[in-house]
Amino acid sequence: MNAFVLVGVGGVLGALSRYAVGLWLPGERWDTLVVNVLGSVALGVLTVGFADGAALLALFGTGFCGAFTTFSSFAVETVLLFEDGERRLAAGNAVVNLVGALVGVTVGGWAAALLG
Repeated sequence: MNAFVLVGVGGVLGALSRYAVGLWLPGERWDTLVVNVLGSVALGVLTVGFADGAALLALFGTGFCGAFTTFSSFAVETVLLFEDGERRLAAGNAVVNLVGALVGVTVGGWAAALLG
């Protein structure tokens, strides 16, 4: 199947899943953290466990994970906290999101390596 179609289908599924997480989790920042960490775990699994599957990587890596995770929301939320004078909360939000995503991709990669 055409890579553009795979990325588009994955993107639709990822965006709808991202929206569902936003409805499920109350608050402005928890949903962003959850999708970024879960998306990082999924991308770690995909890149290590399915590195040879170009179609799978286009569908789930670029499409789904690209639309499911939201770095822009994380950035906006962090800047808004900072501008509202919540500087410690802004720094904490940045650290938790970045470290959570890095740990998530590492854990996902390890899990794929162990299972593969």
